[in-house]
Amino acid sequence: MRRQRDENKPLVTSQGDLRTHFGQVSPLAEKKVLTRLDKFCRDFIALSPFLVLASSDGQGNADASPRGDGPGFVAVLDDTSLLIPDRRGNNRVDSFANVLASPGIGLIFFVPGVNETLRINGKAEITQDPALLAPLAVQDIVPTIGLKVRVEEAYFHCGKALMRSKLWDPATQIERHSFPTLGRIIAEQTAAIEVDVAEKAMEEGYRTRLY
Repeated sequence: MRRQRDENKPLVTSQGDLRTHFGQVSPLAEKKVLTRLDKFCRDFIALSPFLVLASSDGQGNADASPRGDGPGFVAVLDDTSLLIPDRRGNNRVDSFANVLASPGIGLIFFVPGVNETLRINGKAEITQDPALLAPLAVQDIVPTIGLKVRVEEAYFHCGKALMRSKLWDPATQIERHSFPTLGRIIAEQTAAIEVDVAEKAMEEGYRTRLY
């Protein structure tokens, strides 16, 4: 049954309305926010093969980008610093461009099988320091650039969203052939390439250009 909006509550159009609508933050939710990485944060990052990076150009235009590799691909440099290596992609470099304009970023780390996530907010800068990037080489390929993140907030997020979505439940996975390939999608969206050519290029890229 759909819940009806309480007509006695005002529409949310301001910070004050927002707090009136949701009520006060629980003391525990406030206290769980850390300003540095403790052992639980470090251990979670070491297990994580995937994160989402949110950034903005400083003018209200936001972007969220996936980052993934083997578990622990993000290096913990110290209690307040992370290093995210850049792997081969499509060269749009949206996140890097945003960081140059506005360094504030948000990260959400995922660990397969764990419903809770780790959220980190802070400031990022581009680094090309070989001494920092060399230890993050994969298949003898050293990343030429990365994002160094200064941690300002770190806290664990409850698992309700992942539980509701059943994200890790194999039974919820669709048959891959039931949705078009990325090659077909791009070909039809752009009308700039034939479907078979786009699909072959995508397959080749996945096979030979991950790093």
